[in-house]
Amino acid sequence: MKSPVHRCRDVERQAACLQTEQPCVPVSQHIPSGMWFIRDACGIVCGVITWMLVFYAEFVVLFVMLLPSKNLTYSLVNGTVFNTLAFLALASHFRAMCTDPGAVPTGNATKEYIESLQLKPGQVVYKCPKCCSIKPDRAHHCSVCKRCIRKMDHHCPWVNNCVGENNQKFFVLFTMYIALISLHSLVMVVFHFLYCFEDDWTKCSSFSPPATVILLILLCFEALLFLIFTSVMFGTQVHSICTDETGIERLKGEQARWEKTSCWEAMKSAFGGPFSPSWLSPFSDLRCKRDPNDHVALPQGEIIEEDIIEIPLV
Repeated sequence: MKSPVHRCRDVERQAACLQTEQPCVPVSQHIPSGMWFIRDACGIVCGVITWMLVFYAEFVVLFVMLLPSKNLTYSLVNGTVFNTLAFLALASHFRAMCTDPGAVPTGNATKEYIESLQLKPGQVVYKCPKCCSIKPDRAHHCSVCKRCIRKMDHHCPWVNNCVGENNQKFFVLFTMYIALISLHSLVMVVFHFLYCFEDDWTKCSSFSPPATVILLILLCFEALLFLIFTSVMFGTQVHSICTDETGIERLKGEQARWEKTSCWEAMKSAFGGPFSPSWLSPFSDLRCKRDPNDHVALPQGEIIEEDIIEIPLV
């Protein structure tokens, strides 16, 4: 999610790289698998703040507006809708954060691995000088994740992860559900203010009138801010999917060297198949582990020094 703390870093910014690069080492035959999680202090803090803001909204909606309401049907309907959307938002956030976005195996830039690709004579492949991997088409290096990511859109500190080809669906769902609960809470705040103006303020909430006003104003500000923010992000992500162009490709003005697909085909690819209710579910493909291709045995050998490798003509 792009924000004031948004970071969109790429290995191609060679002029900005002043630190000494570490020597490449070949990939290990046995790379431990496990849950994908980026140990970045800024991202972890932003992720915790995201959950705390949702829990704050949950607290105000339940204990300030719904539980004190005299209309049981109103409380049950709105409570069910809000809690369902909040649960889906947090589940989508967790999946976007803990799903491998499409990391390229590190240290595979060896002669043996390139030969195993069975490339055509004259074909050119590129090595990432940071993670020493052969970069697939449309892959970019993220200096936060310290990996090359396939179809990287951007690095989002709010989900403490890159948004790439494997987790873009969950990021889109996260922005959509946050926008929906923000809109829903805004509507409920307006109705609650109207109800309290017409009735006695001491009876419309279990808190004192000043505390009630402060809690509602803070929720209104939070909901309005994130409604605008996540709606814009949702729109840009859908636009990126439909145009088959990632945010970093658009930012760098890269010419499309790939065959673009139609909007509907791109949506089906991003959401995992033909349209179905699973498009709206963050629980489809329940796997929060590293990409299986990231810990398969790869051909061993010395890392190639060149960053641009051309397959020799026979």
